[in-house]
Amino acid sequence: MTAASIIINETTISLSQAARRLPPGRKGAPTSLACILRWVLAGSRGAGGQKVKLEAIRLGGRWITSVEALARFAERLTPKSNDSQASPARTPRQRRREAERAEKELEKMGI
Repeated sequence: MTAASIIINETTISLSQAARRLPPGRKGAPTSLACILRWVLAGSRGAGGQKVKLEAIRLGGRWITSVEALARFAERLTPKSNDSQASPARTPRQRRREAERAEKELEKMGI
């Protein structure tokens, strides 16, 4: 199936309607039409560093996307909970204790 046939069979919306569906961004500014178009044309970096584009089609002289395409876009941008997560920062005391423990292990091994 092509992107066009998928989007046409979903709940289609214009890019400006897509922008209005999203919550405000930085400093409470609404999501702009230019931002949505940038996601369509250039994409956005996903959690793994890959480029993810918002699915949309050109119909007549305008772009349309779908509610479902917005959901897929958000899902692809969102890191999975089972992805490698950064461990919580250790305190200086924890780091020192772990270093001392490792030093004792190395001494036992004769290194």
